[in-house]
Amino acid sequence: MKSTVFAAAALGLMAFASSASAAGVGACLITKTDTNPFFVKMKEGATAKAKELGVDLKTYAGKIDGDSESQVAAIESCIADGAKGILITASDTKGIVPTVKKARDAGLLVIALDTPLDPIDAADATFATDNLEAGKLIGAWAAATLGDKAKDAKIGFLDLTPSQPTVDVLRDQGFMMGYGIDVKDPNKIGDETDPRIVGHDVTNGNEEGGRKAMENLLQKDNTINVIHTINEPAAVGAYQALKAVGLEKQVLIVSVDGGCPGVKSVTEGVIGATSQQYPLQMAALGIEAIAAFAKDGTKPKPTEGKNFFDTGVNLVTDKPATGVKSIDTKEGLAKCWG
Repeated sequence: MKSTVFAAAALGLMAFASSASAAGVGACLITKTDTNPFFVKMKEGATAKAKELGVDLKTYAGKIDGDSESQVAAIESCIADGAKGILITASDTKGIVPTVKKARDAGLLVIALDTPLDPIDAADATFATDNLEAGKLIGAWAAATLGDKAKDAKIGFLDLTPSQPTVDVLRDQGFMMGYGIDVKDPNKIGDETDPRIVGHDVTNGNEEGGRKAMENLLQKDNTINVIHTINEPAAVGAYQALKAVGLEKQVLIVSVDGGCPGVKSVTEGVIGATSQQYPLQMAALGIEAIAAFAKDGTKPKPTEGKNFFDTGVNLVTDKPATGVKSIDTKEGLAKCWG
């Protein structure tokens, strides 16, 4: 993984050489949960960078994915504590906006990590995977892998939560674009009319949710042969549901995350391909941005041509498809987290 100092230079941030340069700066990290390996690694990256720079970091998390009330309370606490900045992966990307505005009005720098707010400029900056591209990669891989059979596929979508946070919509719609499905409203899940789509269900981003959602879709159509999952825990749950009824070899599962357990699932054939993202770098860069802002008011700049800073994505598979750039699981394991 590239050093955050190098990445900070690309952002136009100041790379701090000593912990004293940010001494006394308060920062908050607010994640969706504290159990998902993705957010565990994000917390690890933020904690390590905060220690390096002398930033006083407080961390908060929702009880489950979708728990926006706890995130609102966390923002209120950060404001009251006099923090200089907040890093947040929002559960409700629209509903959290008024509270984020309150924080910004109080002089805090607010950076969205992984999940853009809706609208994206509700935060001062966003450090994230290009989630639309992540979806496109797995969609294109699935279509290329199926070949002529892609036109007659039966596709199910295991999404995140009913509130349709931006990360959910972007991955979902990206998959459709990559696969060749006509996207209606690109900002909405579930309005497509392609006859290949069996349906959508929500998972809360965990294994149990993935199992239940997969069971629900199988009740609609047990000939499903392609499953898009919001993340790898949901993908593993889907595989377990399929295996329970002897259909695990019938279905091609694709996902997004690139955690070490997920990459191992690709190696084992549970997941066909996954788009790997880099949460530790997102969080470390976020802490550097807060430190820079506290020092002289500098705010981070987006990647050229985009409205967010792109922290990178790679498709991981051991079955490369023509026309779809990918890395194998050996390289994926060298880059993975969790």
